[in-house]
Amino acid sequence: MFKNYFKTAWRNLWKNKFFSFINVCGLAIGIATCLLIILYVLEELSYDKYNINAGRIYRINNDVKFGDHRVDLAQVPAPVGPAVVRELPQAEQFTRFRWHGSLLVKKGNENLRETKVIYADSTLLNVFSLKLISGNPKTILNAPQTLLITESMAKKYFNRTDVAGETLLIDNYRNYKISGVIKDVPKQSHFSYDFFVPMTEDTDSHNEQDWLSENYNTYVLLEKGADVNRFVQQLDALTYRNVGPLLQSAMNLSVDDFKKQGGFIKNTLTPLTSIHLHSNKLGELQANSSYVYVYIFSAIALFILLIACVNFMNLSTAKSSNRAREVGVRKVLGSMRKNLMLQFLTESLLVSFISLVLAVIIAALLLPWFNNLTNKHIDVALLFQPLMLLSSVLLVLIVGLLAGSYPAFFLSALKPIEVLKGKLAGGFKGAGLRNALVVFQFAISIILIVGTIVIYSQLQYIRNKDIGYSRDKLLTIENAGSLKTQAVAFKNELKHISGISNVTMTSFLPVDGNRNSNVFFTSPVLDQKTSVIMQDWIVDENYIPTLNIKLLNGRNFSRDFLTDSNTVIINEAAAKLLGAGNLLNKNIYRLKNVQTKQVNELHIIGVVKNFNFNSLRDVITPLALHPGKDAESITVRLSDDNIPLVLAQVKNKWQAMTQGEPFTFSFMDEAFNDQYFTEQQTGKIFTTFAILAIFIACLGLFGLAAYAAEQRTKEIGIRKVLGATVGDITGMLSKSFVKLVVIASVIAFPAAWWVMNKWLQSFAYRIDIDWWIFLVAGVTAILIALITVSSHAIKAAMANPVKSLRTE
Repeated sequence: MFKNYFKTAWRNLWKNKFFSFINVCGLAIGIATCLLIILYVLEELSYDKYNINAGRIYRINNDVKFGDHRVDLAQVPAPVGPAVVRELPQAEQFTRFRWHGSLLVKKGNENLRETKVIYADSTLLNVFSLKLISGNPKTILNAPQTLLITESMAKKYFNRTDVAGETLLIDNYRNYKISGVIKDVPKQSHFSYDFFVPMTEDTDSHNEQDWLSENYNTYVLLEKGADVNRFVQQLDALTYRNVGPLLQSAMNLSVDDFKKQGGFIKNTLTPLTSIHLHSNKLGELQANSSYVYVYIFSAIALFILLIACVNFMNLSTAKSSNRAREVGVRKVLGSMRKNLMLQFLTESLLVSFISLVLAVIIAALLLPWFNNLTNKHIDVALLFQPLMLLSSVLLVLIVGLLAGSYPAFFLSALKPIEVLKGKLAGGFKGAGLRNALVVFQFAISIILIVGTIVIYSQLQYIRNKDIGYSRDKLLTIENAGSLKTQAVAFKNELKHISGISNVTMTSFLPVDGNRNSNVFFTSPVLDQKTSVIMQDWIVDENYIPTLNIKLLNGRNFSRDFLTDSNTVIINEAAAKLLGAGNLLNKNIYRLKNVQTKQVNELHIIGVVKNFNFNSLRDVITPLALHPGKDAESITVRLSDDNIPLVLAQVKNKWQAMTQGEPFTFSFMDEAFNDQYFTEQQTGKIFTTFAILAIFIACLGLFGLAAYAAEQRTKEIGIRKVLGATVGDITGMLSKSFVKLVVIASVIAFPAAWWVMNKWLQSFAYRIDIDWWIFLVAGVTAILIALITVSSHAIKAAMANPVKSLRTE
């Protein structure tokens, strides 16, 4: 019986090649898109799950409010990790990371700069499941001047992996012993490093009294069945026990008074597997993704698949009148309704399975492009894993049943007497369900078009917004710290190069630079009520003119003033919090040493215009600039358009003053754009999906237009005989489709506004969603629909009416 169903289904598909082709193509593209997005979502959800104890590992965070300012940090003070294991019974183990910077590594006669470097505790492998392939796990990272490196680095420097005990020359003067080699950190990890330096080399990590400086990403492995809420309560109590004496000593402030005045230090735990999608705090080890994009892309995949199913349902129901007599004859000959339903469902499932095979091929071919689009590393082998194949088959069964259900129920319910007497209302008119489905298709397409326009408009706004400094023609020379005592001399040499207008030496830059915050007070009496948490940056006298930051009041730092070492320049945000009126020549105070209560008195000499030193997702916060020496990077303002020539001269001077140090640099405008990499990728993905959704919707519209023209052949012939022009006929056939797109626009606009307005809320500085965006999206959809329909409409309008009227 099923063999007969299959044969009949194949014959019907082959008989209607045009409509079968549209169905198979639409479903294949829809399923392929769905498969790619499923791989993307699965990859996003798999982060950090490679760890055996992933369900018991948590990162400790600090949410701190002091005065009127709050910061949410992914880092905690150095003593927290050891204290947690020592004093809280539910904690089995801890490990910490701290930013290290880069290493200059000798390879033969060449020096290579490695940037994926981090300080780590010797307990690293006791918490994270990083596979050791060379070395003794008991001696990993437990001694100074040792390194734990990845397999890739071992092959890079030694051409083999069994290198435990070998040495590497670091920074041209220190030999480091390789204590172990691990497999490369999985791509699905919230951190990615190649060199792990012993935490014992970080002197601050041993300070058991420093409970006020949050610089360490700290992880704790809890015992099985641990009560997380109770653990957090105990951790808060532990924190206040240690912070309390420091507050009392430095500010004569008890913990109770600190809390009464609105201050707090709250510890929170982020599950390891939630960091990648659910954490966006200060001090993250690397930029994380967001669960919002997972939801958005999942919804888009579902909608594109539904659009493909809608095509199938529309074309199947549209052709129903052509098969009505077949159903009538079958019923007269004794076919049961269930048999007819099985016949039509078999046809639907056959189309689905053919589409699946084609979809898997399409997905495999497009995966490299998709990886590039999403910046992922998804392996094509994942498509052919048993679980993925089983899921694909189940998906196809659902799609086949969903797409074929309405035609099956509709056609099998036809009454044979009415059908054979020709009383069945066939044709394109009165097809309410089909019209509703077309509206649904184009509503989704219009939402995607609006989303694409809004995303690109926001990115354009970011590129063109006045951010308070000029990022064009700013060249940053990295790793300037390797110049050591020659840094100032190198800076002065650069000033003499034609094509360079100014040079500043600091690692505190508005993009991807160093960050440091401090608590300042408006009174030498350190009172929480007079406190302001500000970014505290060390810069030189060339910083403001090099970056073209506008000085609103006062003056810049100067070598002519010997007292400038105790001066400070603040931004508008800081001035607003420090009090009304003219702040020039007033003092602010910074606690230098908690134990000795030593206070720095800083004289305000200037106020600069606010400039965006963080992403435009964040509001501009208070900032204090004070003079000092920080030679980690050097930024150059280029005045010459012949940038390659200037670069060559800078490189020559660099090589003349360093011992084989690689010359690495970046341009600030590129670094600025890199901050919005996620948004740029999202824009590309939205554009791609919008094009796919429109293409699939147009495939269905193309088929429906062909069917509509076919059904109205005689009407068109009569109209032409009575004098109707080609334009009249084309307009008549296109009008009904345009109406559907207009209705889709009316439905889609509010939904699109709501979705994109929610997305824009993540930016502190953002565009308004203007009316023209919806107009462009609606007109685009209408034009696409008209172009799709017009080919059939014009062909039908130009047909010979005599031939049309002879057709039966």
